[in-house]
Amino acid sequence: MPPRPNPTIRQRRLGTELRRMREQAGLGGSQLGRAVGMSPAQVTQMESGRIGISVERLHTIASACNCANRPLVDALAGIIGERGRDWWESYREVLTTDFLEVAEVEAHAQEIAICTTTYIPGLLQTGTYASAVFTRIYPPLSRTEIDIRTAFRVQRQQIVRSGRTPLRTYVHEAALRMQFGGPRVLAQQLEALIEDSTQPGISVRAVPFALDTFPGSGENLTFAKGPVPELDTVQMDVSQGTIFFDSPADLAKQRAIFDRLDSTALSEDGSRDFIRSLKKEIEASYA
Repeated sequence: MPPRPNPTIRQRRLGTELRRMREQAGLGGSQLGRAVGMSPAQVTQMESGRIGISVERLHTIASACNCANRPLVDALAGIIGERGRDWWESYREVLTTDFLEVAEVEAHAQEIAICTTTYIPGLLQTGTYASAVFTRIYPPLSRTEIDIRTAFRVQRQQIVRSGRTPLRTYVHEAALRMQFGGPRVLAQQLEALIEDSTQPGISVRAVPFALDTFPGSGENLTFAKGPVPELDTVQMDVSQGTIFFDSPADLAKQRAIFDRLDSTALSEDGSRDFIRSLKKEIEASYA
């Protein structure tokens, strides 16, 4: 089978974990290849996600690397066993890879935690607000491009609105006040956010300016929990696109940030009251 030209983020992650498994065992690529019947080139391609392996070969590799972490091996076997065309693939010709990879990571997460400082979390945005967010991009997008991105964002939300995937959000006051589309659009978005916060599996916690410490300030972060801690993923939104992190050090750092957020943000009830007060303030500006 020829190498994959564009492995998905999950396929690349499988390769990354296999490389870590090999390195923790102190084996070079050639050494592992000899132990499991693969050429050095095949080991390299496997670790970059460009070729797949069977579950049987995964277990052979784990044995050769003396990996006793059965939950991790089982989780990697789950990635290998994934089949079928996912909904986001229909957007492959019209959206950049960043969009597809975000949807892929979210779809396989056991739980999602989000910290935002500049906008309402995408998984809780109204269609009108999302469209306004995309309208502000420079260079400007065409109306068709804005509509496609908005439809994609709304479709991504089904994993949390269906109750399938628990969502924890920490939204800074700056994001709650940032106006995309004007005060009326923001007021409608805040009302929707309050309603979403009452739904099962959705937690909305506000972080007011008054708090003197805010870990992760200036970053929009998403922490996608995997089936085992080793397969957790961190997503950071930057102006150039989306960056994903999965090293043990990065994961530990972001877990600590979210733990601090959990201890400093307003309670869920307090957050609803705070958002209601902001909504009334915004509404008063155009009454």
